[in-house]
Amino acid sequence: KEVEAGRLSSSLFKRLDIESGEKYATLLQGVDDVDRISDPIGQVTLARKLDNDLDLYRVVCPVGVCLVIFEARPEVVVNIACLAIKSGNAAILKGGKEAARTNQALAEAIQHAIATTPATEGQTKFPERSIQVVSTRDEISSLLDMDRYVDLVIPRGSNSLVRHIQNNTRIPVLGHADGICSTYLDESADVQKAVHIVVDAKTNYPAACNATEALLVHASVVSTVFVEVARALLAAGVRLHADERSLAAIEQAGLSSALVSRATEADFGHEYTDLDIAIRVVDSLDDAIDHINAHGSKHTDAIVTEERKNAEWFMRRVDAAGVYWNASTRFADGFRYGFGAEIGVSTNKTHARGPAGLEGLTIYKYYLFGDGQGAGDFGVGQGKHQFLHEDIPIDSSVRDKFVL
Repeated sequence: KEVEAGRLSSSLFKRLDIESGEKYATLLQGVDDVDRISDPIGQVTLARKLDNDLDLYRVVCPVGVCLVIFEARPEVVVNIACLAIKSGNAAILKGGKEAARTNQALAEAIQHAIATTPATEGQTKFPERSIQVVSTRDEISSLLDMDRYVDLVIPRGSNSLVRHIQNNTRIPVLGHADGICSTYLDESADVQKAVHIVVDAKTNYPAACNATEALLVHASVVSTVFVEVARALLAAGVRLHADERSLAAIEQAGLSSALVSRATEADFGHEYTDLDIAIRVVDSLDDAIDHINAHGSKHTDAIVTEERKNAEWFMRRVDAAGVYWNASTRFADGFRYGFGAEIGVSTNKTHARGPAGLEGLTIYKYYLFGDGQGAGDFGVGQGKHQFLHEDIPIDSSVRDKFVL
């Protein structure tokens, strides 16, 4: 009703709705998948003998208290809660006002599940209030000042939201900025692969951050491969914002339509989250790479090509969390990566990048087991010890040495 009345956009409604299509089933599947993932806490990722009776271990541990701020997408409450519980973290969640009631209902269901689940023998019962929902901006402003108590902020939403958070807190931020993904049709692109990949990347779920927003086309295939891709996109109801050369190819192929318009510079670097795509013809692979690095958001970008060397060059040179060869950008998702669920897709360069699952909510600490040694005992000279620095093989007994 809100969409019909013009008070809510169709793309926002799709983000808010957790019942239509496969979203609810996917949400539940994500919970089951997280449950099946091995608990990472306490696992050893590095073991080294510094000297006799002086052993060093790098051990996975929870981040602590995570503040997650997101726009729409109430399923985030369930995703984050499951990952936080699994990794031993507390989570404070702030969603958009449009989904306030759904967010609260989901949080209360999770709190009830925690409260009614008995503790494993020998372990402390998980705190019921470790998963909380806050609803006002004032609460968020206060929490952003609490760098003594909050260990990580995870904003999921627009670039402006991420920038606002980064500029208003001393707490480390795992940023999820705009999803401006591009797909590039190289000069050796296979037409069938190109059609399937691009149509999927644009239409499978246009409101998602991993949907392709820009299509780059090598000049040598603009009248061949691209025309077939354009034909398929138009048949799927996609609005094409075409530059001069791609627009000419569309017109020459007799594909002129009300869905086709001339692109402006603002169309490139814009996240549509709808059935729109910006199209630009480029003269080389390097031109495509330069365009993506200048206009993209470092999320996920794909190349369609039959030339391995071109694909590998693209994957090395494009600065993004995900770079794909002959695959849809829609694969950039924690569930599809086998992470069970995700805390978000990180586009910055921190301890987690790309679709971040449990590892995004973990960090590590160093355990050092000694027998009375001092740092001054080691060095050059008479009576000084020399470090051994021998790696200890990490078999299952060492890896799980500190797992409770």
